[in-house]
Amino acid sequence: MQNPLVAIQQFGQSIWYDYISRHLLTSGELQRLITQDGIRGVTSNPAIFEKAITSSTDYDDTLVTLLQERDRDAHSLYEHLAIQDIQMAADLMAPVYQQTNRRDGYVCLEVSPHLADDTTATIEEARRLWRTIARPNAMIKVPATPAGLPAIQQLISEGINVNVTLLFSISMYEAVANAYINGIEALIAHGGDPRRVASVASFFVSRIDTAVDQRITARLQQVTSPEEKNLLTSLLGQAAVASARLAYQKYTTLYHTPRWQALAAQGAQTQRLLWASTSTKNPDYSDVKYVEELIGPETINTIPTATLEAFRDHGHPQARLTTRLEEAGQIMERLEQAGISMQEVTDTLLVQGVRLFADAFDQLLGAIEQKRRALLGAKLNGQSFSLPADFQASVDTLLEEWRTRGKVRKLWARDASLWTGTDENHWLGWLDVVTEQGHRIDHLQKIGEEVKREGFSHALLLGMGGSSLCPEVLSLTFGPQPGYPVLRVLDSTDPDQIERIEQGIDLTKTLFIVSSKSGTTLETSLLERYFFARVQEKVGPERAGKQFIAITDPGSPLQKRAEEKGFRAVYPGRPDIGGRYSALSDFGMVPAALMGMDVSRLLSATEHMIHSCAAAVPPATNP
Repeated sequence: MQNPLVAIQQFGQSIWYDYISRHLLTSGELQRLITQDGIRGVTSNPAIFEKAITSSTDYDDTLVTLLQERDRDAHSLYEHLAIQDIQMAADLMAPVYQQTNRRDGYVCLEVSPHLADDTTATIEEARRLWRTIARPNAMIKVPATPAGLPAIQQLISEGINVNVTLLFSISMYEAVANAYINGIEALIAHGGDPRRVASVASFFVSRIDTAVDQRITARLQQVTSPEEKNLLTSLLGQAAVASARLAYQKYTTLYHTPRWQALAAQGAQTQRLLWASTSTKNPDYSDVKYVEELIGPETINTIPTATLEAFRDHGHPQARLTTRLEEAGQIMERLEQAGISMQEVTDTLLVQGVRLFADAFDQLLGAIEQKRRALLGAKLNGQSFSLPADFQASVDTLLEEWRTRGKVRKLWARDASLWTGTDENHWLGWLDVVTEQGHRIDHLQKIGEEVKREGFSHALLLGMGGSSLCPEVLSLTFGPQPGYPVLRVLDSTDPDQIERIEQGIDLTKTLFIVSSKSGTTLETSLLERYFFARVQEKVGPERAGKQFIAITDPGSPLQKRAEEKGFRAVYPGRPDIGGRYSALSDFGMVPAALMGMDVSRLLSATEHMIHSCAAAVPPATNP
């Protein structure tokens, strides 16, 4: 008998493998799957990499080599390992890519799920991963969130292959397809070759049945009418395949329009539907249900290991995707009639899907961090430096002067004679700010809990120079935290940059941080007025102020404006701390709390560093 996995190809469907690991690549197993099972692509996600990296020692030698070169954080280590796997798999898939004229042979890597609600950051990370992988048959996965749509269009317009992931609803699928078509048109408009860009729309299937069946089961416990019970029972296990069939019907409509035909004439290829999440979650259903029921032309099914083996063993290939379309529409109508809102189901699944991937991503980084610590041992967080001989001599002389003349102790004593003997001691508040913040940590924890509870998607800091430096470093270093708003920093009045920032946020779900020590910085004031007016247009003058907080020295003009406009809160700066020394004051710590950092832990670590440095200071011979 012909291998059922290979037989699927005669119906116009490609099978991709929903798994990747170092052993799969180095053992020859992927090559066997390509040769014997007709596998035509590979998909991955954070959960897959978490399993691959943490459940074996296959990556340990590479980790040791990387850490011997230099210490790296967990995210850097993950990217190195993952990109290496993607490159190896892409090279194995290259013959398929060539033989199918770029239709198949792709290997997919996902942008960080923590960027799902940040258009600009998604575009930037996708570009970076694309450049780093440097394979024409790589595909960058971008989630189908509202913020993902403009990112998808932009990336396609730049010739970057995109796998649109976490699709659950037919309406969002249509929006994704239009974003792809818009991107192709833009690519052609600036001279790009549409034959060299590909995209798939990953429609997640089995999760729909799981979510709908849970709601049906709950309703069955409440209803008493036999008719209602029969209606609900008849809908168990029906929603996912019906949704997929209707999405495919939408696909055939979209790609037979004159608009698309004009693009196809120039070599553009359709954005195929890819059936994802095709393992069966309910043991009462066939273990190949979401493979057999979804076989149809110009589609892909990405299949995990257990389901792949099951279909190879007892699958029955037959074109079923285009059958029972009228029944699929009736199933959707009966679900609504039974009180099951598919819009609510799919909206919830998208939120859950992003969170699950983010959780898996965090678990993955945590596991890599454990390996890093174990491998580094005593060398953990070690540092070294070297200077040219002439510079080193100057540094040694200066350090000896500070030691012998007790200048470190003069600094901590706020002795103005260390400088000019005038007012320098009035600007040394940064010396004890850690202790002060530790004594009043509640105000930081409170604002962090508030923004998480109220569901802000972004926090945008408006500030210039010193007031924006620390928040930007924290945002770039630690990235988004689960459940908390994504922190962005705007310290420019460039119109293009302002427009890009504004396009990447939802004005109704963004908390604005107006940060100015003096409260008179012209650029910050202009940005404040602009965004306050824009928010007023969206939510009204009564509510706009609740989306703004101010960080400024007591009594400043900004504080007065904030009080007049009804800002949510005003956080005081310290007059004895200069702007660029204010990282550990509210100028740095309030944004840190807003983005979900454990500020108490950060301050404790800082205090430990201070004590360590103090302990290392040798006694002065001339105090």
